[in-house]
Amino acid sequence: MEELTEQKCVACRVGAPSVTEDEIKTLHPKVPDWQIISEDNIPKLDRLYKFKNFKDAIAFTDAVGAAAEEEGHHPRITTEWGKVAVTWWTHKIKNLHHNDFIMAAKTDAIYRKFE
Repeated sequence: MEELTEQKCVACRVGAPSVTEDEIKTLHPKVPDWQIISEDNIPKLDRLYKFKNFKDAIAFTDAVGAAAEEEGHHPRITTEWGKVAVTWWTHKIKNLHHNDFIMAAKTDAIYRKFE
């Protein structure tokens, strides 16, 4: 199977299928540092990244934003001194989609450049 970081997001419309429990069991181990949380009964992928300073946190935020824009899939990003919280979910279906796991993997790859 192609690595998640090599996959592209597909356009998602209202009514698109969310990932199944079986798909989650396959995909979640590929992004093990991400937690599956629930907010307003919507499952989401969530992760906190740590940085040694604000400059790196902002640069990471900008890089994730650029990747999101390139894929047409956008997260919630909260940037503070020394940390950045990123949350992925598919707004149109109010659930997790394969795109969210692709972008979680791409976000991890971006972070590795800052370690």
